[in-house]
Amino acid sequence: MANAPAAPAPASTNDLEAVEQLARAYRVMKTELGKVIVGQEEVVEQVLTAMFCNGHVLLVGVPGLAKTLLVSTISKVLHLGFKRVQFTPDLMPSDITGTDVLEEDHTTGKRAFRFVKGPLFANMVLADEINRTPPKTQAALLEAMQEHKVTVGEQTYTLPEPFFVLATQNPIEQEGTYPLPEAQLDRFMFMTIVKYPTPADEIQIMKQATTNYKAELSRLLDGNAIMELQQIVRRVPVADHVYAYARDLVRATRAGEPGVPAYINELVQWGAGPRACIYLIMAGKARAILNGRVHVTTEDIAKMALPVLRHRIMTTFSAEAAGMTSDKIIERLVREIPRTESTKAA
Repeated sequence: MANAPAAPAPASTNDLEAVEQLARAYRVMKTELGKVIVGQEEVVEQVLTAMFCNGHVLLVGVPGLAKTLLVSTISKVLHLGFKRVQFTPDLMPSDITGTDVLEEDHTTGKRAFRFVKGPLFANMVLADEINRTPPKTQAALLEAMQEHKVTVGEQTYTLPEPFFVLATQNPIEQEGTYPLPEAQLDRFMFMTIVKYPTPADEIQIMKQATTNYKAELSRLLDGNAIMELQQIVRRVPVADHVYAYARDLVRATRAGEPGVPAYINELVQWGAGPRACIYLIMAGKARAILNGRVHVTTEDIAKMALPVLRHRIMTTFSAEAAGMTSDKIIERLVREIPRTESTKAA
């Protein structure tokens, strides 16, 4: 039997300095984004957390909540290449991956194919209204998200690093859409719900949008710095009881499994898979670092439970009839699953 992987080494002095650097950069990033994005602190935190975990995010919200503006502003602050793709029913895979074009050399008269890169060849890709495009185009995006590569004909091309997909989905218009299959939803680290602004934030939005206000943004990190910080996140140590809590939380969503709460068997058709455990731990590591800590607590896991699990739980008709959403089920599990730790994260 294969040996179990070694436990992560304690954080070194260099790592501690990197953690402090990332925590400072995170605070400055939030300040810079706040010059353009009013409110939405939770959304900003989740998007940045996913980025430092090398994960992808599905943003769900009604039109006009600045989802596109948020992503483009983050790309400017982080000095990353940014492309936006408006997904439509007639969009083909080659429209996003790129295609071979036949060119003639006017000197020799010879013809040859040249690959023209599509919009996926960027550090940050905004896939706007991803559920409005056919499954074949969604599948092309899926390969890029998972492999960080695209295949055109017989050739495979590597995408630039770091590579993030931030997709948007409108929850109120479903006519003529292609709902994302569960396998593709599972590729997103987070499903982040973008809510309406508060009354005070809405006043500020009106003031900024109806005047000559123009924010001056500072560029804080580049692609190489982000990849280095992603490695620091992976080196954050996690105690066994935190692993156990993440495992227990995910396993409690699986109907029919021994020991799950009785109401899960009634309300849940399909629960979360092992990828949810991985993303919970990674998100907990990132959250700890962004709060200036070099250890993960069960509170970090609990705080990340909603965005990690909500799109990995399929409810039953009984749950829908009773008004029980996946969010309500997760919140109940977070309250009920025992923790062996009393320390709360900031």
